[in-house]
Amino acid sequence: MKNLEVSLPFPNGEVFIPPSKSISHRMLICAGLAEGESILQNIAFSDDIIATKNGIKAFGAKIRYLGNYISDKANDVAVKGIKLANIRDNLTIDCKESGSTLRFLIPIALAYGKQVTFIGRGRLFDRPLDVFYDVFRKHGINYFMENDKPSLTVAGKLKPDTFNIKGNVSSQFISGLLFALPLLEGDSLIITTTPVESKAYIDLTIDALKRFDVKVENQDYEQFSIKGRQIYKAADCRVEGDFSQGAFWLAAGVLGGSITCFNLDINSHQGDKYIVDIIRKMGAQPVIGKNFIKVEASNTHGVTVDAAQCPDLVPIVAVLGALSRGTTQILNAGRLRIKESDRLKAISLELSHLGAKIVELADGLIIEGRDMLDGGIVDSWNDHRIAMALAVASVRCRNPVIIKHSDAVSKSYPGFWKDFIKLGGVVDEFDFRA
Repeated sequence: MKNLEVSLPFPNGEVFIPPSKSISHRMLICAGLAEGESILQNIAFSDDIIATKNGIKAFGAKIRYLGNYISDKANDVAVKGIKLANIRDNLTIDCKESGSTLRFLIPIALAYGKQVTFIGRGRLFDRPLDVFYDVFRKHGINYFMENDKPSLTVAGKLKPDTFNIKGNVSSQFISGLLFALPLLEGDSLIITTTPVESKAYIDLTIDALKRFDVKVENQDYEQFSIKGRQIYKAADCRVEGDFSQGAFWLAAGVLGGSITCFNLDINSHQGDKYIVDIIRKMGAQPVIGKNFIKVEASNTHGVTVDAAQCPDLVPIVAVLGALSRGTTQILNAGRLRIKESDRLKAISLELSHLGAKIVELADGLIIEGRDMLDGGIVDSWNDHRIAMALAVASVRCRNPVIIKHSDAVSKSYPGFWKDFIKLGGVVDEFDFRA
């Protein structure tokens, strides 16, 4: 793991935001399930997307690179869909640390009635799977986890049914079922037993399904009706830019520079485009273009942010709050404790190490803003969003920020440090033994 000493005192310039990780997962899966060959444009193969790519390849999809490079961050691929007759049994799929890969592919394995062992690393199998375990027990599906390694083996056949699913644990359980249930022989219904959080991610799933000619009826997120015997049909799609990654550069520009983020569509269904509303409420005046958003240094003030529908924004919003006048409150963020790290604890503790005034609550944060932070040594907790948020905090630090485990960014944004330097940042490897 690399330790980096970083600073970004005057961020300035243009940055091409990488393609949406959330949409890339969904497009790859739909293309992998489709009859024929699909062309997917603008795919960036971060660690999480590599896990999904390798997962659908394990099922039998064929993927070839077309060599049409959009930038140094992405290229185009052709995906030839899975043929049921060719799916092997007793597969092993490495999900790395990708919760999306795991929760999306488990129902697909069971739709095909195959035994599959899912392996991973980090905190992947510490994250909850109980929603699926309830489904397994009801459907007579065998499953077990080995004590000596992070893995889950499932074997059995998913049947058309009514599925009662909690909506406040992770939307990924609903999305996983939405991929699989159209493949079954009969119709199914998903009923949400608690209010749904992260609704935008379900919208992204339904949008992706629609592009591949699979229909889902969404009744106000309270129930989803899915016809069986549907056929995924090949489609050509382009993945749009990722607001959850663009949020870091929008924040950096607001804190102390002038940054134009290209490849962002304000009409996107991505929930994390809410970052534009947040910075506007804090006092910034973003300029919205057809395919870009420009921000400049602004005098910002604290706000109250409900994170129920945008949990991935919390680390960078915490940084903004730490460097804005007054108090920022982040509410309804309890699910962040079961991410790649306990993100509430991680961002609270590490920003405190930089000199921020921040109080951790059970499901949120209270932050008293300061003009500047001190800088110092922090740890990413091997969490990509924590690493990137701490890097952006260096915009307004008196001294450099030394980030342990800085290469965690490869999970979602392998080119982050290259863009950091492009925008004026200074990055040096730091050896604690020196």
